[in-house]
Amino acid sequence: PHGDPRLRGGREMAFLSSMNVVGSGLTAQQFRLDVISENITNLSTTRTEAGGPYRRKMVVLEEEGAQTPFQAALTRARGEIPTEQRGGVRVAQVVEDPSDFKLVYDPTNPDANADGYVEMPNVDLVKEMADAMAANQAYSANVTAFNVLKQVAAKGLEIGK
Repeated sequence: PHGDPRLRGGREMAFLSSMNVVGSGLTAQQFRLDVISENITNLSTTRTEAGGPYRRKMVVLEEEGAQTPFQAALTRARGEIPTEQRGGVRVAQVVEDPSDFKLVYDPTNPDANADGYVEMPNVDLVKEMADAMAANQAYSANVTAFNVLKQVAAKGLEIGK
């Protein structure tokens, strides 16, 4: 009388899955902003524990392991229940920017080489600000999606009244 038990709660699961997708986006962009802030903070750091100047860090994001519609259809065709389609994004890794350090002539600096040049971090403030604005826009887009989901949920609750 209630239909296929595998489909029960599908709408609730879809809603929660949408919330998970949005939440993963918020978390990933916040982490990205944290790494950008670290880069800006270390703009002038000429000495690190690893030796040498600070090296710019970059966040690599990847799709959160969701089944494609085709994979889900194959799973159903085999009579199995498809796994939850999580979707979203996750931080895969933080990598160091391999670009060259900048050389600045400052013979009075204690980190200067024999020719008077100091290796400075490979952090470009303009690039970091552009990345920060892009991460902020992505974060804002996720907040907007979250607010839309909240409104949809509220409308759904009104239908039951």
